Formats: sequence, structure tokens, C-alpha cells
Amino acid sequence: MKERKRGRKRLGNKKRYHNIMLRFNDTEYDKLRQLCQSYNLDISQRGTISPLLRRLVLQSESEEKDMLPDTSNLAYHINKIGNNINQLVKIAHHKNLRSPNSSLQNEIQRTNELLYALLEITREDKSR
Repeated sequence: MKERKRGRKRLGNKKRYHNIMLRFNDTEYDKLRQLCQSYNLDISQRGTISPLLRRLVLQSESEEKDMLPDTSNLAYHINKIGNNINQLVKIAHHKNLRSPNSSLQNEIQRTNELLYALLEITREDKSR
């Protein structure tokens, strides 16, 4: 008769090397306790929560969520637009082109409208 091996099953190349520790506050722990009860598991028993969480995390399909636009890139471009406006104003002052007939005022107004539209777009994206 073959002697039966004792102890844990050998994992071989499936051995788990990465360790993650979780801490829960009272409300989160109550939710975890309810989840364990729905699976008829005793939360106080050692070795029940890790397999449950592992199964829930690894078997769940991840949803691809809409990513928010990179606002740092937007801020960079807004700063560049501001630099261009400052350069235009400096040239206008230097050449004394601040007459009402100048198209500089229209250009500044159009730039302000575009900046306002960009800010509204980013606000809408953040609210989603």
C-alpha cells in the first residue's frame, strides 16, 4: 500500500510570490462579512477570505472605462496660448497698434472664446 503524503499540496510553477495586505474600516468589513455570508463562509476561519477575494478578482471581467483626458497636456497648451497672446500684446504695444480698427482685439476675443470652450469640455469630461 502506498504511503499517503501529508501537508499542503505542492504548487510547482504556480507558487505565489507576490503578497498583498488589505485593511478595511468597519463599514468595509461589514460588507466583506455579508459577502462571505452569501457564500456560506465563516469570516473568522483562517484561509477563507484570500481564496474568495482571489476568485472574485481574477474571474471577474474587467470593464473598460472611459478614461478622462490628460489635463496636464491641456494645461500645457493653454499656457502656450497665453504666451502667444502675451507676445502679440507686447508687439502691439511696441508698434503702437492698439487702434480700435486693429484685428488684434478680435483675435484676443476669439482666443478667449476658444479657451472658454476648452474649459467647458474639460468640466464635462470630469463630471462623467
